[in-house]
Amino acid sequence: MGKTARHLRPLAALLGAALALSTTACGGATDASPAADAVDISGSISGQTINYWSMWKDGEPQQKVIATAISDFEKETGAKVSVQWQGRSNTEKLVPALNTNNVPDLVDGTLAKLAPVIGDTGQASPLTSVYSYGLDGKTVSSVIPEKFTSNGVFKGEDGQPWMVPYSISSDGIWFDAAKHPELKAKPPATWDEFMEVLDKLKASGAAPIAADGDIAGYNSTWFVTALLRLKGAGSFKALAEDKSGAGWDDPAVLEAAQKVESLVKGGYLNSGYNASKFPAQQQLWANGDAALILNGSWTPTETGSYAAPGFEYSSFQFPAIGDKPASARVDFIGFAVPAKSKNQVPAQRLAAFLLDAKYQNALGTDAKVLPVRQDAPVDPAVASVKAAIDAAPATHLQNDGVTFPGYTEKVFFPRDDELFLGKTTAAEFVAKMKEAQIQYWKDNG
Repeated sequence: MGKTARHLRPLAALLGAALALSTTACGGATDASPAADAVDISGSISGQTINYWSMWKDGEPQQKVIATAISDFEKETGAKVSVQWQGRSNTEKLVPALNTNNVPDLVDGTLAKLAPVIGDTGQASPLTSVYSYGLDGKTVSSVIPEKFTSNGVFKGEDGQPWMVPYSISSDGIWFDAAKHPELKAKPPATWDEFMEVLDKLKASGAAPIAADGDIAGYNSTWFVTALLRLKGAGSFKALAEDKSGAGWDDPAVLEAAQKVESLVKGGYLNSGYNASKFPAQQQLWANGDAALILNGSWTPTETGSYAAPGFEYSSFQFPAIGDKPASARVDFIGFAVPAKSKNQVPAQRLAAFLLDAKYQNALGTDAKVLPVRQDAPVDPAVASVKAAIDAAPATHLQNDGVTFPGYTEKVFFPRDDELFLGKTTAAEFVAKMKEAQIQYWKDNG
């Protein structure tokens, strides 16, 4: 996923079987009655054309899977797909296009990028019909785990889903299981156990943790996840939206910052991390010069070309701090259909088509990413992340879903970087964040 993942970063078997979500399923992505402008997508679309702007570039693993799906779709339906493999700039190009009559019929991207451009602005079509569409004997809604949709993350103001995810990304603390079989056999479950592992690694002469300190989204994962472990999913978003700034006085917030500070002061981060340029530290880790790295589910694909011979990718989840249920980070990539699309029916059909088992399986085994379908197999390199997501009782988004304009980039990231890079203490970080957040909300209503 490369650069897209970095922009996002800085993107159990369900406790029972996945619940099939009907268009009226309580709490799901489609729990309101169909909107008046929802369309019937079950009829013939032969001869119709779809203009699709893709976030993938020609030759990328995901692009190859989608290209195969498009070819099959055209043969099966008689529709034509005109696709532009635009790469990660497709959402930026969408912004001016939405103010014209020259809009694509279908666009894909990360939730973090699509939401502010089309999902939260009322410029997306409701995709209720996609969720109820049948494929390989199931409905689209029934193959998307209910815990992904139960918080309404894909809903627009009309209560209807505007996005259909086809793949996900997550994170974990990665290691080479061939070199550290003890971590695979018994990964640290609590922060205290994690610190014991770090101490043992340090005592052995190994650098415990690699980190590319110039990637703010990576750095922030340590504080945000620590806070979520202490206070639960949604706590960082609640903290960020507190206009009074009083939430920063919560002792748990300081404790989360102190966990980060302990990594810095304890010398657990690889030498030079605070002056590194991506992907230098990532490469050192993959070469075996550091034991652990907190990074995304794209890590095996992104580092595979330079990993040490025999490297066996595995990961464990960020350890528990306190007694809150540990949610797993899940970020989404999926389709949206602009409201101005002139070819709504075939566009929505294509969005549904990629949820077919054939293409979901290919994303997992050929592209080596995480499909949105729980029943899809994945490459062994990402199996540990998938198992963690399946087992988690709940999920959270990157940065806990905080997308207030300019907040992460101008308020949070710079001060969190100072904490992670050892330039401020935990107490100073908290004080600076409180002051900056109060000013942010004064300036932004």
